[in-house]
Amino acid sequence: MLDLRMVTDRPEEIRQRLSVRGEIPGLERAVEYGLRRRELIKEVEKLRHDQKEAGATMKSLVKTDPQAAAELRTGLKANSSRQKELDGELKKLEEELQGLLLEIPNLPHESVVAGKTEEDNPLIRSVGKLPEFNFDPKPHWEIGETLGILDFAAGAKLAGSRFTVLRNQAARLERALINFMLNLHQQEHGYTEVLTPFLVLREIMQGTGQLPKFEDDAFKTADPELFLIPTAEVPVTNLHREEIIPVEKLPIKYVAYTPCFRREAGAHGRDTRGLTRQHQFNKVELVKFVKPEDSYAELESLTADAEEVLKRLGLHYRVISLCGGDLGFSAAKTYDLEIWMPGQKRFREISSCSNFEDFQARRARIRLRRAKGEKPELLHTLNGSGLAIGRTLAAILENFQQADGSVVIPEVLVPYTGFDKIELE
Repeated sequence: MLDLRMVTDRPEEIRQRLSVRGEIPGLERAVEYGLRRRELIKEVEKLRHDQKEAGATMKSLVKTDPQAAAELRTGLKANSSRQKELDGELKKLEEELQGLLLEIPNLPHESVVAGKTEEDNPLIRSVGKLPEFNFDPKPHWEIGETLGILDFAAGAKLAGSRFTVLRNQAARLERALINFMLNLHQQEHGYTEVLTPFLVLREIMQGTGQLPKFEDDAFKTADPELFLIPTAEVPVTNLHREEIIPVEKLPIKYVAYTPCFRREAGAHGRDTRGLTRQHQFNKVELVKFVKPEDSYAELESLTADAEEVLKRLGLHYRVISLCGGDLGFSAAKTYDLEIWMPGQKRFREISSCSNFEDFQARRARIRLRRAKGEKPELLHTLNGSGLAIGRTLAAILENFQQADGSVVIPEVLVPYTGFDKIELE
C-alpha cells in the first residue's frame, strides 16, 4: 500500500511513476479524498481548540456575566454538534480512502521501463545453450502421457480441468525436486526452512496484496472463511505481521515448500495444456525481510539463488526485467527467469523474483527498529520462486527427452530420485 502522505503531498510524482504501468483507476479519487481528509482534520482540530478555549472562558463568565456565559454555552453546543458531523464524514472518507489505496499498485522502481506486455520486457542475460536434437522434440504433455507418468484424464475426473495426477516416476521426480531445492536453499544459501498453513485468513491475503484486487483468482472456504494460498509468499511474509524487528536480526531469509491454489480467473483459454497453468501446483518459495538500503542488492542475490537451481539442473534459461505493464501489483521491480521449452519452441516463466520495497510491509505493519528508543520504520520485503516444481518437471521432460522416447534425469537429481532415466515400461 502506498503512503497516504506521499499520495497527498506529491501527487504529480505518483502520477508520473505509476504512468509506467498504464492507467490506474482510482488514483485521482485517492488524491482528492486525501486532500479532503487533510482539510477535515484541520477543521476538527480548530473546533477542538476553540472549544477548549471557550470552555475555560465560560468558567470565569458564569459568575461575572451569566448572559455571556449562556451565549457561549450555546456556541459550544453548536461547536460540539459540528465536530460530530465532521467526525462522521471523516470516518466515512477514511474508510473509502483505505479501500482506494488497497486497489492502487506499487510504484515501479526508476529502472523499470515503460511497456504494455511481455513483448516489451528487456533481456538482462541468457545462460546456457539451446539443447540440440536430431529429432523433432515433443511437448511435455505428450511425453508424459506416452510414458504413462502424467495422467490428465484422471486429474479431470477427480477435480475438473487443470488438475493432473502424477504417476510413478513423475510423482517421485516431483518429490525429488522439492527436496533438492529445499536442501540447496537451506544448506548452501542460508535460508531458514519453514512449513506454514496452506489456509489463511482474509487479512493475511490482504497483507501481501492478493486482496482485494485478486479475490476472483482465489479459492476459499465458506464457514469459516479461509483462503487457500496462491503462493507461500502469503503466509511466510505474514509470519512477521504487526512486528517490530531489531535491525541486527536482518536480513531474515525463509524458504518454504507449499502447494499453491489459483483459479486463474483471468486466464481462460491460455496455456491450458500440460503443467503450465494448473489450479493446484507445488512450489518452493524464497522470502526475505531486509533493511531498505539493502533491498536491491538483496534482489540480485535472491535472483542468483533461484538461478542456481537451473544451473545445477543444466537447463538453458534467460533473465528478463518486467516492464511497467507486465509488473505485478505489489512489486516495485521484478526479474523473471524463463526456461527454454524445446517441445513448445518458446521460453516459459519458471520464477519471478521481486522487490516490494515497503509496499507489503505497510499493509502488514512489519517494521524494523535501528536502535533502542528510536522510532520504528518500515522494512522491505522480497520473494521469488525457487522454483515452481511442476514447470521444472515439465522442463526436464522436454529438455532431456531422447529419440527413443525416454527421459534422462539430471545427474544432480539422481540421489533424490533413485533412478537416472524414465523409460516406457
